[in-house]
Amino acid sequence: MSKQQMTVLEKKLNYSFKNPVLLQQSLTHSSYANENSKLGLTSNERLEFLGDSLLGMTVALLIYENKPELTEGQMTKLRAQLVCERSLASIAAELDLGTYLLLGRGEENGGGRSRPSILSDAFEAVLAAVYLDGGYQPTQELISAFFKENIKKPTLSYSDYKTQLQETVQIKSGQSLVYNKIDEQGPDHDKSFTVEVKLNGKTIGTGTGKSKKLAEQEAAKAAINELK
Repeated sequence: MSKQQMTVLEKKLNYSFKNPVLLQQSLTHSSYANENSKLGLTSNERLEFLGDSLLGMTVALLIYENKPELTEGQMTKLRAQLVCERSLASIAAELDLGTYLLLGRGEENGGGRSRPSILSDAFEAVLAAVYLDGGYQPTQELISAFFKENIKKPTLSYSDYKTQLQETVQIKSGQSLVYNKIDEQGPDHDKSFTVEVKLNGKTIGTGTGKSKKLAEQEAAKAAINELK
């Protein structure tokens, strides 16, 4: 990963690494480490293990703090929905983690950069890298940025439309989805955001919401209707 790429990713994560080697390791797939064994690289598998635990604990805490009306069973179901592979892969795609992955030739040629299992594992590994580099507070803040808003909703809808759109376009290889904020209006306490989603550089949907993530959902919903 180049220094410029790392700077871009750190901006997306809203976190600057003191030890950039950790970020590099979090994006090193086992296939790449195995193919380049002479370099002595470590894959992201151990980081993924740690990140999975950190994610589960933090999401559980967010649910406990923000959904007092839920029973234990309902909390368990909500957490499972939030941290499932599809949901995490959607977040990883939002961060464009596939671009930064180090993959072996087989995984590269087999579409590994967009494979949900690889993307979700990479996201968990990145969480662990943040934790080891800066402690729990920045890790909690990063997780909260992606999950807290959706936990507060009356019903779980996080990434539904974005995931549906991602799955729809991935039927064909080489597809690229990009979300761009095109407008922001209103005072700080009552903002409105407008987002467009582009497929291979062409706008296929726009949406407006009280947050950027909600606007992205609406844009994805419009895009799905347009593609249909």
